[in-house]
Amino acid sequence: MQKHVIGECPICNHDLFVTKLECSHCHTEISGQFQLSKFNYLSKDHLYFIELFIKNKGSIKQLEKELNISYPTVKKMLDEVIISLGYTVDEDEEKTNREAILERLSKGEITKDEAFKLLKG
Repeated sequence: MQKHVIGECPICNHDLFVTKLECSHCHTEISGQFQLSKFNYLSKDHLYFIELFIKNKGSIKQLEKELNISYPTVKKMLDEVIISLGYTVDEDEEKTNREAILERLSKGEITKDEAFKLLKG
């Protein structure tokens, strides 16, 4: 059974760091304080979302289908991951979402009724 490194202390919720590395082949050990990747601090749900996002080549439409969720829900999840990684979300997001919905409508990816519901929120 594979064990995954956790990035947050289960007692006090502060960041953890790695203090020992070992080679599985020759058993060489290296001690010190090693920083974990940003991804080690993400929740399992966020990691799963990233995995599916990459698997679907960044296609929000494909994520909608695979997860059986709406476009705004996918966007919300993506924004949560972006924020969890320490980045900011575009301040003009509402405008961007509106444009994306209208573009999907013009491409025939969604019906006018679906577009109306998405625009209404």
